Amino acid sequence: MNANGKNGELRIGFYICHCGHNIAGVVDCPAVAEYVAKLPGVAVSRDYKYMCSDPGQELIQQDIREHKLNRVVVASCSPLLHEATFRKAVAAGGLNPFFFQMVNIREHDSWVHTDRAAATTKAKALAHAAVRRVRFHKALETTRVPIHPDVLVVGGGISGIHAAITIANAGKKVFLVERDPSIGGHMAKFDKTFPTLDCAACILTPKMSAVRSHENITLWTYSEVVKVEGYVGNYTVTVKRKPRYVNEDLCVGCQECIKACVYKEGKFPDEFNVGLSKRKPVYIPFPQAVPQVVVIDPHYCLQLKTGKCKKTCLEACADRQAIDFTQKEELVEIKVGNIILATGFKLFDAKRIPQYGYGLYPNVVTSIELERLVTSSGPTSGEIVLRDGKPPKSVGFILCVGSRDMKTNRWCSRTCCMHSMKLAQLVREHTDADVTVFYLDIRAPGKGCEEFYDKSLRDGIQFVRGRVAEVTDWALAPEEEGKLVIRVEDTLAGFVRRIPVDMIVLAVGMEPHADAQDVRRLFNLSCGSEGWFLEKHPKLAPVSTFTDGVFIAGCCQGPKDIPDSIAQAGAAAAEAMALIDKGYIEQEPNTAYILEQDCSGCKSCLPLCPFTAITFDEAKQKASINAALCKGCGTCVAACPSGSIHQNLFEDEEIFSEIDGVLSYA
Repeated sequence: MNANGKNGELRIGFYICHCGHNIAGVVDCPAVAEYVAKLPGVAVSRDYKYMCSDPGQELIQQDIREHKLNRVVVASCSPLLHEATFRKAVAAGGLNPFFFQMVNIREHDSWVHTDRAAATTKAKALAHAAVRRVRFHKALETTRVPIHPDVLVVGGGISGIHAAITIANAGKKVFLVERDPSIGGHMAKFDKTFPTLDCAACILTPKMSAVRSHENITLWTYSEVVKVEGYVGNYTVTVKRKPRYVNEDLCVGCQECIKACVYKEGKFPDEFNVGLSKRKPVYIPFPQAVPQVVVIDPHYCLQLKTGKCKKTCLEACADRQAIDFTQKEELVEIKVGNIILATGFKLFDAKRIPQYGYGLYPNVVTSIELERLVTSSGPTSGEIVLRDGKPPKSVGFILCVGSRDMKTNRWCSRTCCMHSMKLAQLVREHTDADVTVFYLDIRAPGKGCEEFYDKSLRDGIQFVRGRVAEVTDWALAPEEEGKLVIRVEDTLAGFVRRIPVDMIVLAVGMEPHADAQDVRRLFNLSCGSEGWFLEKHPKLAPVSTFTDGVFIAGCCQGPKDIPDSIAQAGAAAAEAMALIDKGYIEQEPNTAYILEQDCSGCKSCLPLCPFTAITFDEAKQKASINAALCKGCGTCVAACPSGSIHQNLFEDEEIFSEIDGVLSYA
């Protein structure tokens, strides 16, 4: 169809949506349609209750055919929701989909005004602007960008593991990169999972082994992504592989080198047991570690630090010769089409709340420390004991440590209540201790969690509602001697209480990793005000990001429990596989372009592009834009001193006409 019809005549169709009462409750939609009908070039002007419905879309298609429309304007909700819907309808009617303009009169008008007359006047002005603008729209076409079939998963916790296995089982190649010496993440440290009290290792270990043995998964532990270039479907990623000083292909995990180390006993903090035990410089992170390969810590190894060591580990491994002190850092470049970030979280540092005595009183521990104590593979072989080796007779759990607090973190960490309930039940199971939980509100939203809370009540666990003021060892009564005293305002009883206990467990919340901002910049993501990675849309695109082809899963997006993390990982894997199976992605044409004859070669645009889409040809002394990388932000267009950069769908005449339309409304 000719863009302007016969003899260049404009025939514009205008449609205003009632959106139920969302728009029509404030804006007089028939009055707006009547006003637009009188504007030059408008051939059809209608109001309809739901334009996004099938009948609404069919109305547009029918009018395009019957009235020979060559431009379409829809005044309704946000383009973020339904611009693609209406473009498809326009295309189905036989018109180029970019001869379409959408006006947001819901979020920009009816939802922010209560005066019906004023809101209707504003809607008329916005509609007038869109009608003026759409006259200058050009016929544009989307471009197809091929998708590389391989996928990169960053993070080897339960989310990353599940995403990698899901994609690999579909026959796709996956690179799984984990910066620690073993995959497993936080879940590997757990004894049981709530609310079913299943063995955590029994759930996790088979999945870890599946990663190691899967023919479609390339596992790189002790590695980090240091550089990302390219665009959706064609990412070039540089991975830094740190030296383990052990050849992974030769090591069989016999641990003879660990036994032979010149350090006869562990001397350095064991990260897996959160510092509750010691390890040697040569070690395997934990019994079920994957890969089951020794790693040598260069910060503590005498040979690597000083060059002066008997190297007894080398002698112990003489038959396999797996130990290699000459290993160097290695940079590996890979090409992938999609990236899934499952980088997880870090736990709140309880020392930031000094009044709770963590680090001051030996028997004040965090929830993860108690988790390691209660685990059979932990430092005490599953025995819950105080620092003096005796079992506690009373234990207090303080919830929301580092969560729901304006002084630390405002968000709820979602898992702390149920995690503490689980630990409280395990304390009752392993000891005869009395258990008291100090809480603000018990939050048990997941399946089976409310019943889990009820079980805790039936088991005799006591609950005190109120924020704990302080923990002290200052005794004011004989029963407080030799105990830790929790001072709390019991908001249900209505007075301040002092409750003595032997052990205090701080239920620390989740936080974004300290380097979350660095990771954000590396993958060109956005973060919310709290530091969590920001999804494209909280409801419609919860695992997508504003960078096409990069998805997020698990706790890097926000606090969540294991089932939710796995569900999100599966969703991210499905999104990536959908792109791979399609084989290409449709690239929107709202990209910038350079009129080469007008480019002065000043290079002003080069450092401004946040997507590195602009390159400079030194021979021609001209800049050029890679349309596949360009996201249409318009920064370069505004900054170009020679005016040589333009942008599709945001040409000067389109913008100026839109402004004139608003200002000239009477």
